[in-house]
Amino acid sequence: MFSPEHFIDLLIMGWLSNVPLAIGSIVSISVFCERLWSFRGLEDASRELASKVIEALVRRDLGGAKEVCEQSELPMAGMFHEALGWENIAPEDLDRVFATRRAELASGMKRGVWMIGTVGSLAPFVGLFGTVVGIIRAFGVMSESGETGFQVVSANLSEALIATAAGLGVAIVALSFFNYLQTRIGSLNAVYARSTERLVQALIYIESAPSRAAASGGGEA
Repeated sequence: MFSPEHFIDLLIMGWLSNVPLAIGSIVSISVFCERLWSFRGLEDASRELASKVIEALVRRDLGGAKEVCEQSELPMAGMFHEALGWENIAPEDLDRVFATRRAELASGMKRGVWMIGTVGSLAPFVGLFGTVVGIIRAFGVMSESGETGFQVVSANLSEALIATAAGLGVAIVALSFFNYLQTRIGSLNAVYARSTERLVQALIYIESAPSRAAASGGGEA
């Protein structure tokens, strides 16, 4: 009869693979929860910030746009505030400034995510290692006792199978976490890209407004 106590004994027997898998699981869950906490509401808040800044720029209220950025703690607020501090800069140069800052923000968002990907890719091999060790022990028991049969090697084979199952389980969960976070990061990067494009367009509109007014005034004269 397979009991919880027997299952715990098998886990202890397979400590060589189960301990690394347990550590990898803790790391993956910790990083995933920390990233989820840092991403909460970030997309909607970033869109709202971009709308407020662009609305201020359309009203030709540069000071108000900077104030909106200064009052916000969002990562994109710092990027916008830096861009608004540039004077007499060509739109294509401003695009390069934004590209650099977006790359920095993306690097910050990916902090620790690589550990989840590493756990997801290595966990099956750690489980396979535990499986091989269990099988080696099973054959060792057979050679020492001189007996054959399932009962002789059942404990070690159970340890081997549990190691395989644990490795696959950890890998599946870790890769699910990794893919989800990658999707969230890609979505946030898309929000940042669209927001910076809108900001550049708003700045171009502001710069072109005096030219249009002068041309209109010259035509009336």
